[in-house]
Amino acid sequence: MKFETLSNTTLPKIGFGTWKIGGDSTADPSLDSVSMTALRSALEVGYTHFDTAEMYSSGHAEELIGRVVRETKTKREDLFITTKISPEHLNPKDVFSSCEKSLRRLQMDYADLYLIHWPSTGMKLEETFTALNKLVRDGKVRHLGVSNFKLRDLKKSQELSETPLLTNQIPYRLPDRTYVENGVVEYCQQNDILITAYSPVKFRNLPVNKTLQAIANAHSATPYQIALAWLVCQPRVITIPMSFKPQHIRENFEAAEIVLTSQEIRQLNDLYK
Repeated sequence: MKFETLSNTTLPKIGFGTWKIGGDSTADPSLDSVSMTALRSALEVGYTHFDTAEMYSSGHAEELIGRVVRETKTKREDLFITTKISPEHLNPKDVFSSCEKSLRRLQMDYADLYLIHWPSTGMKLEETFTALNKLVRDGKVRHLGVSNFKLRDLKKSQELSETPLLTNQIPYRLPDRTYVENGVVEYCQQNDILITAYSPVKFRNLPVNKTLQAIANAHSATPYQIALAWLVCQPRVITIPMSFKPQHIRENFEAAEIVLTSQEIRQLNDLYK
């Protein structure tokens, strides 16, 4: 596995996302068995960064992560757990309440990283960060970040956070260049803010053409692994693919070891322009 290190924190280039674990926007207990199998597979393969949110299956994803960590007797200190606060909970009272509920569902004493999941119209970031900074001081949260933030709100969050803002989690993948074109990717790379690319292969709906397939063939890899390797090779970029299938979970993890040539990187950069 390759890693990114900043703010005295080291994160693997590829972590495990948990959207769809335990349900969709609401909990679906019928998915518990397949969800637990996926989480166990991820731990067995070697994933240590697990990304979740109070919004995922109405908190049930957090519950299942906590359950599998306990059942597998995985040491808490060996994991990096990210969770997120929903945009309707950004007033200070709700910030504290949401964090406590997330920790209760995870059955953990702290979250390694706590993100504002989405910006909301009229949000008062000064008040939100007053509460978030206190969570850090109180040891409930170790690092702060944001998700889906464009430049203006990202810069404001950076100013308001008492500790270095660790990440901006964004939809970044082949062929989606939205956050390249709006300047967020470059700004993060130049200011030591990790980009956490979510839905990096868009649940395997990635458009595959002859060039991408040829690069995959050259590395005895799948096109999805090449798409992940393209993200991994970029500075200050990590990613959090998700799958229920143990084979894909392993393939995603192993994509970090693929070394693309400079020519292949150029081809991929130009692929969907």
